[in-house]
Amino acid sequence: MPQAVVTRDTTVQTHRWTDFAYEPPRAAHGARRIIIKPNLGYPVGPPVTVSDTVLGAVLRGCRAVAPDAELIVLEGVCSPTSLQEIAKLRMLPRIFDSGTLLQDADQLPLADYPHLGSGALRFGMLQAPALLGEADCRISIGACKRTVLGGVPLFSGALKNLFGLFPRSVYHARSPHSRGQLHRPSVPKVLEDVWWTVGHLFDGAVVDAGQKYHHEDWHPDRSRGTARDLGKVFTSDDLVSADLAAAQAAGEAEPAYLAAICASRGW
Repeated sequence: MPQAVVTRDTTVQTHRWTDFAYEPPRAAHGARRIIIKPNLGYPVGPPVTVSDTVLGAVLRGCRAVAPDAELIVLEGVCSPTSLQEIAKLRMLPRIFDSGTLLQDADQLPLADYPHLGSGALRFGMLQAPALLGEADCRISIGACKRTVLGGVPLFSGALKNLFGLFPRSVYHARSPHSRGQLHRPSVPKVLEDVWWTVGHLFDGAVVDAGQKYHHEDWHPDRSRGTARDLGKVFTSDDLVSADLAAAQAAGEAEPAYLAAICASRGW
């Protein structure tokens, strides 16, 4: 049975990875269209990206409560390898039913998502697929990772996973394969803007913490990092709460960007 803990004022469920069964948020029940945003942006498997075990459990859970829904697996990659190639390498179609579609966020019509907080740190608006605003339910599935950017550790989970929604054609810098504009002035600062533009739209969060991945730079697909078994999955109706619980379980200090978002929400 999953264990329930309260993070700030939101409940987070802690599940054993080996027998994880997903109970979707209320918005998914009877939905016509559900967007599932898994971390699949690199041409490597878990723990750099989410496992087929957790993704499959989320798809089955959504299908159980929304038998007629269009399930859209939405991702934007972080490398020269295309999403379709990654899906083929991972053999993902074997866990998709006939009503599940794979969509590349870089190839969809865009919409403007305004910043709804008290003040933007860099982006008063971010562009992401218009499809995001047309869904009945949105779920982010992040991998539990600690990378290093500019010598500063960065914990990634369900919120950082949303970087894949933003088109590289708009947010690239020197490399057309990444989203360098989202690294200025820093990823943690931009993540606060991400929460107030698109993050708050998400109805469910899943953090795949079967293993915690640790890498000393921000290119987890280019060289080998280390992994530590945690054997857990964290779920919540709130991305920030799920990430806080995962960071604590992984032995990470509370990420400053998550604390700042909590403060701006009055938690």
